Amino acid sequence: MTDPVRIENLTVRYGRRSVACADVSLTVAPGTVYALLGRNGAGKSSLVRCLLGQQKPTAGRTLLFGGDSWTTRRAAMARTGATPEEPDAPAAMTARELSDFCGRLYPRWDAGAVDARLARFSVPPRAPFGRLSRGQKAQVMLALALGHSPELLVLDDPTLGLDAVARRALYDEIVGELADRGTTVFLTTHDLSGFEGIATRVGILREGRLALDEELERLKARFRRIRYANRLTETRTAFGTELDAFDAVRVQVRGWGIDAVVSNFDEAAFERFRGIDGVEDAAAEALPLEDIFLAVAGEEKGAKAS
Repeated sequence: MTDPVRIENLTVRYGRRSVACADVSLTVAPGTVYALLGRNGAGKSSLVRCLLGQQKPTAGRTLLFGGDSWTTRRAAMARTGATPEEPDAPAAMTARELSDFCGRLYPRWDAGAVDARLARFSVPPRAPFGRLSRGQKAQVMLALALGHSPELLVLDDPTLGLDAVARRALYDEIVGELADRGTTVFLTTHDLSGFEGIATRVGILREGRLALDEELERLKARFRRIRYANRLTETRTAFGTELDAFDAVRVQVRGWGIDAVVSNFDEAAFERFRGIDGVEDAAAEALPLEDIFLAVAGEEKGAKAS
């Protein structure tokens, strides 16, 4: 089966010096929910535009269902639904009129399903798009993106500007799509806690480069926060020998000892760590995706006193 999304050595430049993406490669297998994370300016939206055939890469290529996005966009979009970061449609058209318009473009258009989604979202079908709230506009975009039962759904920061109720409705709709049809989802997001229970694979862009790309469960298994007191702290650096086995990505020296985030946790190694001279009251705890993201894409690696 052809992978719905494949990105090969993608580079996007604006001018001579501004690089949005640099040599990014990743694959999204069928049925995957892939969450691409990154700080503002990390290159997420540039990557999505290239993936959807809206922008030509400076180098490399993006593929949808095995075809180059730039040269075979029309065929690929018949199997793809997408929502932009900024909801956009003619201000005077209603959601019902937008659905009717899209129905003339897609042979498999299901106007009834669109109406049902709008009803679940509590979006008035006859209100002009320009008068809807930002959250309602985003919900209209999602309903339209799903109107032709796409095999792939591409969402660019879909919860931006949505309140808690609207976000919950969006999660439910995506989960329903996954359960009913096994739709593949590729999304960028700042809402890490919301999508943590949905995503199966995670990528993190840092300054345009793919810093991490792996299954979410494996990622969460190897990242831990380790806290411990250390009688010998004053004679060791924050990234001292006792943490070498765990590949620490962030270490803070505090008054009571060490607070570290590590990326290569192992239970057996941790038991040995607890027996190191000077290490006292060592404890390890799992991290939510947001903390892992901050460790990978946040401040530069290094010790920080507090």
